[in-house]
Amino acid sequence: MTIHRPAVHLPRNEHSVPWFWPLSAAIELGEQGMTLFQDNLRYVEETRRIAAPTEPKWATSNRIRLNLDTMRLRDFSPLALKRGQTPVLIDAPYAGHSSTIADYATGQSLVAVLLANGLEQVLVTDWKGATASMKDYDIDKYLTDINTAVDHVGGKVDLIGLCQGGWMSAMYTARFPEKVRTLVLAGAPIDTDAGNGPIKKMAHELPLRFYEKLVAAGGGCMRGTMMLAGWKNMNPEEQYLGKFLELYQHIEDKNYIKRTEKFEQWYENPIDLPGAYYLQAIQQIFKENRLAKGQFVGLGKRLSLNDIACPVYLLAGSEDDITTKEQVFDAASYLGTPKEKIIKKLAAGGHIGLFMGTRTLTECWPDIARWIQAGGATGV
Repeated sequence: MTIHRPAVHLPRNEHSVPWFWPLSAAIELGEQGMTLFQDNLRYVEETRRIAAPTEPKWATSNRIRLNLDTMRLRDFSPLALKRGQTPVLIDAPYAGHSSTIADYATGQSLVAVLLANGLEQVLVTDWKGATASMKDYDIDKYLTDINTAVDHVGGKVDLIGLCQGGWMSAMYTARFPEKVRTLVLAGAPIDTDAGNGPIKKMAHELPLRFYEKLVAAGGGCMRGTMMLAGWKNMNPEEQYLGKFLELYQHIEDKNYIKRTEKFEQWYENPIDLPGAYYLQAIQQIFKENRLAKGQFVGLGKRLSLNDIACPVYLLAGSEDDITTKEQVFDAASYLGTPKEKIIKKLAAGGHIGLFMGTRTLTECWPDIARWIQAGGATGV
């Protein structure tokens, strides 16, 4: 006997109920509709993950050498060291995101590249997010803690400054030139009046009271969420629409999903900055360009980039819309380092790629590691 099963039909008015419309549409579209429905569910789940990801993690094993007010000094060196090498200190950006950018992921780690190319003792400044008790910390406080870290590892380092960690590294080297053997500035805004990037435009066009109001709204701290909104608004179409369209188009690509989740884990977890530090940087570094002009006072002394005489490596991105190549390369005109001991390298790609992009890590940083190991000797 043949059993005739009744066709499944949902009442038309159920299409107006949000809970039921995807299911009813899938039933009407058949197998193709069910596949679409399942893809949509995966998309919704992924957007939830990338919008509220877990905190970023370090890719390479390490240990904490110092736990200071502003940072944890992380040591990635193997336990069995060949004595004699100068320690390498990576001054990670302190600009609202985790310092894990220096050790982003397996295959995308600046730390790992340096270790693989002859530099045994590699350390990173793991900057802490600001709490209410830190709101009055200024740039001097951070220079003091860097100095404590340098003294702790022997009193002299090869210093690598990434992005905002670059101007801080330049300040430190100008203040303590005898404690830095070589200096690498990557994507670092040293001459902030140079070029015509969006950060320069924002710094000069928005009055200081605008930034002061943001700090006041954050209870004396510059909230990372506010800075993140500002960064996103520099490329609103990409940040608020484009990346989600890309996600939908690649929803079945597991490698793409994994890469996206990893990046958003870093990008969507901003950290807070002390209001005093932030406002000082906006006013004196980005509005008044005091570091390049030799007018910034750090730890009681007027700092001059001309006091930096060690070998210097300047690395900029050809498509960097955060720190333009002019802001990096113009540093050469202020340094006291002999011209033959200054190297300028323009890498393909944008800002973040300078520190964790596969291409730059493969094509540029191994040479920089060898240059550091040779004490900044030219021709390496």
